[in-house]
Amino acid sequence: MLGVATHIGTADAANEPPQLDLDHVKSGRVVYQKYCASCHGANARGAANWQERDEHGELPASPHDAEGHTWRHSDAELYEMVSRGWRDPFNKTKRLTMPAFGDVLSLEQIRDVITYLKTLWTSEQRSFQSEESQDHPFPSASMATARSQARSSSAAAVRCAS
Repeated sequence: MLGVATHIGTADAANEPPQLDLDHVKSGRVVYQKYCASCHGANARGAANWQERDEHGELPASPHDAEGHTWRHSDAELYEMVSRGWRDPFNKTKRLTMPAFGDVLSLEQIRDVITYLKTLWTSEQRSFQSEESQDHPFPSASMATARSQARSSSAAAVRCAS
């Protein structure tokens, strides 16, 4: 929980979601607009027809707001998805459907963008996600560096599904 403490507080006994650090939220919104909005939408509502497969048999970018399922993942899982990229296991192709940003964004920027996404969820969703993250928090800086060095420095070229 120590690695998360600068981004969120702890929830109180009434099961309220943790408070978010507004500086991290603001920074995360900037990162989101620059790197995520082109696929997931300016308001994080996902690509048009995001529940329908495209001509490649892939699902377009899903929403990150309360209508999506991002809140069901722990901070550690979300960090890995952003850092290493994501291939929807139900897609018919083997390519990453979301590019890896670990060589583009710093650990802090990835944490910030995830913190921003939390502002788009309901109180109940944020509480659930906080509980999921208790045993699976963001990686520490040293752990993230080790993971980054273990990966190849070349990222797969991935385009947004249109």
